[in-house]
Amino acid sequence: MTETALRWQVAEDHPAFAGHFPGRPIVPGVVLLDRALALAAAAMGGSEDGWQVGNAKFLSPVGPGEWLTLVLKPGVGGSIAFTIHAGERLVASGSLTPPRR
Repeated sequence: MTETALRWQVAEDHPAFAGHFPGRPIVPGVVLLDRALALAAAAMGGSEDGWQVGNAKFLSPVGPGEWLTLVLKPGVGGSIAFTIHAGERLVASGSLTPPRR
C-alpha cells in the first residue's frame, strides 16, 4: 500500500449531530474512525469486515461543515497509520490493522 489521502466534508445535517451534542454539535470519534477504516479497506481492495483499531487519539473537535483530510500510510507490522486534519489542525491519529487473510 502507498500513501493514500481523501478529502471529506462533514455534512451539516449528519445524523450523528442530533445527539452529539445538542447546542454544540461535534463529530463523534466513531464517525471519524469509520471514515478512516472505509478508506483503508478501499485502498487495500477489500471489505471493512475484520479490521481492528490498534489505537486512536482524538485531539480536536470537528464541527458541521468542516473539510477533513484523511491520510493513510503503511505502518509497523502490516498496520496502517492514519491522520485526520482540518486544515493545519490535527484532529485525530491512530493505526488500523487489516484482517488476516
